[in-house]
Amino acid sequence: MTTLQVPTVRAEPNPEIRLVPDLDEIDNPHIRSDIAKFDTVLAQYQSGDVDEEVFRVFRLTNGIYGQRQGGTNQMVRVRMPYGSIDADQLDMLAYVADHYSRGWGHITTRQNLQMHFVQLDKLPEVMRLFGSVDLTTREACGDTVRNIGGCHLAGACPYEVLDISAWAEAANDYFIRNPLGQRLPRKFKINFSGCDTDCGQAMFNDAGVVATSRQLDDGTIEAGFRIYVAGGLGANPHPALALEPFTPKEELLPTLEAIMRVFEQTGNRANKLRARMKWVVDELGWEETQRRVLAQRRMLLASATWPGGIPDAVVRNGDEPAGRGAGDATPVGQGVAVALGARTGFDRWAAANVVRGARNGTVSAYAWCRLGDITSDQFRGVADIVRKYEVEVRATNRQNFILRGLHEAQLAELYLDLAALDMAEPGAELVRDVVSCPGADTCSLALTQSRGLASAIGEALEAHGLAEVAGVRINISGCTNSCGQHHTADIGFFGVERRAHGESLPGYQMLLGGYVGQDQIHFGDKALRVPAKTAPQAAVRVLQRFVEERAPGGSFREWMEAAGGASAIAEGLLDLDAIVPPSDLPDLYVDYDEAAPYVKSVGSSECAT
Repeated sequence: MTTLQVPTVRAEPNPEIRLVPDLDEIDNPHIRSDIAKFDTVLAQYQSGDVDEEVFRVFRLTNGIYGQRQGGTNQMVRVRMPYGSIDADQLDMLAYVADHYSRGWGHITTRQNLQMHFVQLDKLPEVMRLFGSVDLTTREACGDTVRNIGGCHLAGACPYEVLDISAWAEAANDYFIRNPLGQRLPRKFKINFSGCDTDCGQAMFNDAGVVATSRQLDDGTIEAGFRIYVAGGLGANPHPALALEPFTPKEELLPTLEAIMRVFEQTGNRANKLRARMKWVVDELGWEETQRRVLAQRRMLLASATWPGGIPDAVVRNGDEPAGRGAGDATPVGQGVAVALGARTGFDRWAAANVVRGARNGTVSAYAWCRLGDITSDQFRGVADIVRKYEVEVRATNRQNFILRGLHEAQLAELYLDLAALDMAEPGAELVRDVVSCPGADTCSLALTQSRGLASAIGEALEAHGLAEVAGVRINISGCTNSCGQHHTADIGFFGVERRAHGESLPGYQMLLGGYVGQDQIHFGDKALRVPAKTAPQAAVRVLQRFVEERAPGGSFREWMEAAGGASAIAEGLLDLDAIVPPSDLPDLYVDYDEAAPYVKSVGSSECAT
């Protein structure tokens, strides 16, 4: 059984006093209504008038998960469309983390922010505090249209065809609380990318949107979108498929609604394990799924809520691309090269964490969040930075913050500010930027302590001088569900139970060669299974071979294929899967961050990201 994880709250919470606002003090009427209903239903549940299963579905739709620890411990997930957040909201997250959680929060791979060990009876207070700064947990979980993901560089990327920020905002505004999306067969995910580099990861979502363009008969260029359908990860990953070569701007929201309608009508409601959009394609075939989506879109004009045309958010904020300025633009996306060398800490940070090349001369800089975690002091520190430099900040799907709208002359001072917050580590495109789901720390479905492995891999890379290898990504999930997106990483791990000498021990399946970008996706190929405690050595050995053998400028996948593929590379790691009896090495049978021997423990599914 997993050891109970006791919440670790700051010893001296920030003394700032905040009064929990009354509902009428919250400006957003939709958030007010959500909270009022939550108050009522929670009271009915506590009095026994609403049964457990009904309340479970209700709280999930309101962004509240039960935890592995059971009881009244809850995980609260805040919805941050395309990763957007402001200084006041960061301050509020710090306050809630100190007074209601463990003193820190966690950025998810879908640009949400979540906190753990919030007590059930405190949820109305937390929701009111969030609502006072226009944050909501609504539909961050459940069988709904989840948080709308988007490229964190949108509006600041020198390669983008369109700034997808306003389009992602429009999609969020349209689908949140939309009656059509409240009781779907399963979760439904939408992501936006501004170009085919696909930093927004459109290629493995139920509906993925990539900005593109086409040349018209008169020679002019029209910007629009290419929409991908039915991608997904999990135990059975599926690549998304292009619905049509080009979708005009005016048809974007109707197309997304048409995809959702087909899912609502044909998704498998009898079996949650086969209820995602990817299974609709498996059941109907791609041509029939495509036909139904386009037929739905064609007739949507008759709907009372037809969402066609240019949305208000786009009219208000625009979608012009950042454009490329003079000089070289910083490469972005998976597999980019970063030149570091033996220079100052600032030089190394600027080489790895700063993106240059936008037409208006501004630059963007990553604030590194180790394992996606942000302490309350870091929340407040980033809020201060946003105000001091008058910039904006977004969360990335690699679990960092990025500061946008900076000027070159501000970088040296910004580096010192981030260093004081322990957020200036060079990492955004380096291998030390390990991505992990929460794992068995809090998740009922996790088989292993994925966060512990992520820390151990990071320490091993540092010890072997490999932490600043560029162009390689490591992702870890605590089970097959891929909340850590292990399928898409150059080196991926997902948690498994191993058995040897009559005992269970924590283990991982290693995958190699995952890649997303340029309108394509490669899922990682299985290499081998290893005990959890030897997985860091496996990562180190693979990276060491890559560094020694790769062709100049070559990608990880190119090296892997030249080396004979994942299975051939695995042959050099077989000794790491030699499992000795527990009497010889008892630590092998204990997971990271645990004290007792490993026992497989899996609860009921409320999965997830």
